[in-house]
Amino acid sequence: MSAPAGPPDTGSDDKLDRGVLKVAGVVVLGAIMSILDITVVSVALPTFQIEFDATYATVAWTMTAYTLALAAVIPVTGWAADRFGTKRLYLTSLVLFTLGSVLCAFAWDIGPLIGARIIQGLGGGMLMPLGMTIMTRAAGPDRIGRVMAVLGVPMLLGPIGGPILGGWLIDIASWHWIFLINLPLGIVAFVAAFRVLPKDTEQPSETFDFVGMALLSPGLAAFLYGVSSIPEHGTVNNAEVLVPAIIGLALVVAFVFHALRKSNPLIDLHLFLNRHLTIAVVTMSLFIVAFMGAGLLFPSYFVNVRQESTLMAGLLMAPQGLGAMVTMPIAGRLTDKIGPGKLVLGGIVLIAIGMGTFTQLEADTPYGLLLGSLFVMGLGMGMTMMPIMSAALASLTHNEVARGSTLMNIVQQTGGSIGTAVMSVILTNHILNNAAATAYNGAVQTQTVDQLPPEAVSAGQSALAEAFGNTFLVAVVLVVLCLIPASFLPRSKQELRTDPRAEDEGDVDQAPPVMLH
Repeated sequence: MSAPAGPPDTGSDDKLDRGVLKVAGVVVLGAIMSILDITVVSVALPTFQIEFDATYATVAWTMTAYTLALAAVIPVTGWAADRFGTKRLYLTSLVLFTLGSVLCAFAWDIGPLIGARIIQGLGGGMLMPLGMTIMTRAAGPDRIGRVMAVLGVPMLLGPIGGPILGGWLIDIASWHWIFLINLPLGIVAFVAAFRVLPKDTEQPSETFDFVGMALLSPGLAAFLYGVSSIPEHGTVNNAEVLVPAIIGLALVVAFVFHALRKSNPLIDLHLFLNRHLTIAVVTMSLFIVAFMGAGLLFPSYFVNVRQESTLMAGLLMAPQGLGAMVTMPIAGRLTDKIGPGKLVLGGIVLIAIGMGTFTQLEADTPYGLLLGSLFVMGLGMGMTMMPIMSAALASLTHNEVARGSTLMNIVQQTGGSIGTAVMSVILTNHILNNAAATAYNGAVQTQTVDQLPPEAVSAGQSALAEAFGNTFLVAVVLVVLCLIPASFLPRSKQELRTDPRAEDEGDVDQAPPVMLH
């Protein structure tokens, strides 16, 4: 049935009921599968090098191909959800992702493995935006903060659990099982989604924007390919970086002009007329670049400087996830009551404080201090990302939710790729500018640290730790800059729920109905 998006109901109606929690369980399972596969493969790259007798640059395509497929398919998700229904599309995505996983497990060479990862990415790329759409429509605007808190769980578990799960499966079995494990999970997720998700309702058919598809999907893929190539070359000034990035950017710009003239574009840029969504997109963009870029550095420091295993590096990252799990459900409830503005500002401050410790890294910085700082960062993370999502989606109409969630996922994917590339290049340049760090890092990469004299190891670890600290300083500056757009986020429930576009028409209190299942 439908209910107006106005003042919240009191009592039990304002809580996530059993039906919504069932839907949430289905969506979270699918999202965990998708996000875990972005990180779980990272620990298998050395194994792929040995197994397929390939270079690191070649096996790295098993990660790049997956993320590029994600980026290419996300823009289509909003239109396809409206055209075919969210349930049908979600089930199709699960099948595609699971099929791709099985094909990955049976790959006999690096080429077929990369091809299978593309199939995986095409399915996985639709799971997260579809999940956001399904959950937002199921819960309604008055409970969107708590819904976003639920969807934040896989975003936390992916970076933390991926390396741990991947390292464990490779240790006890073989690399094939990092993909085969998705087969039973995919079957369970499909059956649960088939039984739990509400039946699709018929939507008015819209003409597919083929021109927009031809511009935006290849544009995003080409741009992110160029950006993702930066760490490999160590500079932006390289043809393999500049050519695809410029071509991709030109296609995206062409899409913008096309979308502004078309009545039903692939991505509705007129959503930016909604002030809440625009401010949230700007805040999210800057935050994702800073936070996701820094996220690459933490495990690298533990592995390269402190000589920890990949599995142990993943375990050492756990306090960040635990901190977020403490604040995320609280922030979800408070967002529904007081709006996201104050929470996001507080969360950004906590992240800056926690990350500030890492700007002073040394080769022997006490683990207690580092783990405590990660926990503080996690507390801030739980107060930041999902409330920003709530600010973006809460004032959208029922028919705009699919396009809005697609837009936010494009921002996340693009910002994450840019942040990772930027931090990688900054770190690489700091290392290259220090001979001791360069020599030690080279020995780490070739696993010949034992052949270095003790004084070279000590000097190299100190220099490499300093390079990490200087890179973290850039990340902290970017996090602090997030305070500027975040200060304009809604700071009350009424402001969050109100569509700013209605204010100009003198209809502040009338928000469009949102479907509740």
